[in-house]
Amino acid sequence: MTDRPILNLADVEFRDWGQGDRFQARLGDIGRRLGAQLLGYNLTVLAPGKCAFPFHSHRVNEEMFFVVEGVGEVRIGPATYPIRQGDVIACPPGGPETSHQIVNTSKAELKYLAVSTRLSPEIAEYPDSGKFAVGAEFAGTGAPKFFRYVGRADASLDYWEGE
Repeated sequence: MTDRPILNLADVEFRDWGQGDRFQARLGDIGRRLGAQLLGYNLTVLAPGKCAFPFHSHRVNEEMFFVVEGVGEVRIGPATYPIRQGDVIACPPGGPETSHQIVNTSKAELKYLAVSTRLSPEIAEYPDSGKFAVGAEFAGTGAPKFFRYVGRADASLDYWEGE
């Protein structure tokens, strides 16, 4: 956390994120750096042809994206929409109909501000791969602790198994 509750986007510090050729981004954490507690926000930078995350939905948290620079597409449920600088995108919690993914379809960087509620626990679903993830953040002394489980519903154990 900084002494000032203000951070200029030019001063955001980035980390590399992703896997393989398709999922590559630079993520700049803003919310934690400023001491935000109920909202998370970061600046995401996508190279041409890349996306940061698989197509997914959140059952608990709501997200909003603001396109700072560039053009691309956002896939929401069964539809795909062009996006450009100045666009605001709402992604409320829900099932597959609210699944979303931003892709840079241009030849220049795409930068967007991502803002989300930080309710925990959370369940995310990934319709393209049939996966789900359960995640939780636990406060305590020191740094927060995180729990995440990724699986598929057909691999679930029976409630009474092993009892």
